[in-house]
Amino acid sequence: METRKIIRLNLKTATAPEPEPQLEIPWQSLSTPALEGLIEEFVTREGTEYGAMEVSLARKVEQVKRQLAQGSVYVSFDPESGTASLHSRVQ
Repeated sequence: METRKIIRLNLKTATAPEPEPQLEIPWQSLSTPALEGLIEEFVTREGTEYGAMEVSLARKVEQVKRQLAQGSVYVSFDPESGTASLHSRVQ
């Protein structure tokens, strides 16, 4: 005769903790090298399109700096991964 063992799991205790929310940080609080590095990483990501016209890296960086100053783009910090990134505000 075969013996079977029944195992019961309490799924309430097996759930993952809630991720920490990303924090918006003032772009002015970043050092110049950190801000420029963040912007350059953002504008050189694969899939970033600027249309049929070629746009220089310096111009792309200036465009994003202007958007930061206008408030249409913001810097977020993810405490879980320790990384910062740029995001466009939905208007």
